[in-house]
Amino acid sequence: MSTLAELNNINRERRLRELTKTFKGIERPLKNAPTMESLKDLITELHRVFEKDHVNIEYVNHLLLSYKSNPIDWIKFTSFDKFRYTRNLVDSGNGKFNLMILCWGEGHGSAIHDHADSHCFMKMLMGELQEVRYSWPSKKLKDLDEEVTADIGILDENECGYSKGEELKEISRKALECNGVCYINDTLGLHRVENPDRSHVAISLHLYCPPFDSCSVFNKTTGKQTSCKVTFWSKHDENGDSCCKK
Repeated sequence: MSTLAELNNINRERRLRELTKTFKGIERPLKNAPTMESLKDLITELHRVFEKDHVNIEYVNHLLLSYKSNPIDWIKFTSFDKFRYTRNLVDSGNGKFNLMILCWGEGHGSAIHDHADSHCFMKMLMGELQEVRYSWPSKKLKDLDEEVTADIGILDENECGYSKGEELKEISRKALECNGVCYINDTLGLHRVENPDRSHVAISLHLYCPPFDSCSVFNKTTGKQTSCKVTFWSKHDENGDSCCKK
């Protein structure tokens, strides 16, 4: 028997996912709304917002826009890897959202992926990234072999193998600059993100709500879809100290 708290969490998650059918993101902070002076302030306010049964996702978008990047706030959460970008958990949001910092080495990029019917906010903290969006494949080609695994952290357009299908159609391509916020959900398409700079790293702040531990990656040439587990390179405690590292 589910407890009342569990039922409230289920209903909250259902409402959040339902909002992905209509919300498209905002480009400027809301007028007469509080400004987040630090990453700590941002995390505190996010916890307050997600305590409620009904979450104003537009206000969440505003909070990320209002925070101005300050390396003093986030440098302790960064970890780089030579071969791939890293996902570093900053705050688990009591299971209601995930806030993480992604560290992109020179030329690193992701596979084309979806967002498991969740909201995805991405704010640039340092450097510049490029986002490329794609429409969903018209034909559903799923990898049925449970032995096959995919890796969202490696930019490899042919990662999912060969099968007959149609090439994914590119919808848009744009540069993401420092303090800008990009929003996407599954009704807006698929995307991949990469650091096009071969000389400088990039760092971004991501918020996913509801959080998820698996998504799908897609072969650009065939549209083939493969399930992918998403993991963290590092997790941090409330003081920012690394408590787990892959």
